[in-house]
Amino acid sequence: MIELIIRADDIGYSEAVNYRIQKAVKDGMVRSAGLMPNMPYAKHGLDLLKGLDVCIGQHTNICLGKPCADPSLISSMVDENGELKSSREYREAFKNGNEFVVLEEAVIEVEAQYRKFRELTGMEPAYFEAHAVASTNLFRALEIVSRKYGLPLMEMSFDGSPTHFNGKPINVLPMGSMMPDYDAYECLKDGILNHAREDMPNVGVFHPGYLDDYLLNHSSLTVNRAKETAMLCDPEMEKWLDEHKVKRIKYTDLL
Repeated sequence: MIELIIRADDIGYSEAVNYRIQKAVKDGMVRSAGLMPNMPYAKHGLDLLKGLDVCIGQHTNICLGKPCADPSLISSMVDENGELKSSREYREAFKNGNEFVVLEEAVIEVEAQYRKFRELTGMEPAYFEAHAVASTNLFRALEIVSRKYGLPLMEMSFDGSPTHFNGKPINVLPMGSMMPDYDAYECLKDGILNHAREDMPNVGVFHPGYLDDYLLNHSSLTVNRAKETAMLCDPEMEKWLDEHKVKRIKYTDLL
């Protein structure tokens, strides 16, 4: 039996993303979804999910919008306008072997986003992780804050090897959403048939979303969000998973 968490990232990214995440939960297979606490539409996204069968985690975001902390306290992470530096800047720095994030400042922002998560939701995050940017000090900051507050950390894996959730092994399926000829159906099927593990839980990470002006101007992941939503809401895909003995679970089932 394969256990699979189907996760949707980016609650709060934009109104259009929020509406599509709601659909992927209400009419689809998503039962775990990550909140970007610093984004203006975070509350809007949470309101859409009220009463639905979904656990909410903290999808810590340090590369889009305004920080939760005072920008003057995290100068290495913001631009001249007090906005968080872009994911492009992180990619360029990583390519050149440059870590520009100061660890102490990353801890300040991660902790501020945790406090904002608590303020918005009134509860602890079901899982604790980050919007993917290549920053060693971000990952270290997540570990520090998770230990301080006893939070269930979902570690990252970039090489396809198993990682850990709340200290226990977990397997992250390959994510192909940035590929130009992306087929969401084939990506999930390939993950189950060729990469899933039966000796530990598995996670499939998706980014359902409609397209709106904000998303088109701030993200390189656009049309493929709509492709993922269609797949996640397709009863035939759910039937395929059942036929292949895939048990769908939530992060909270592992706590």
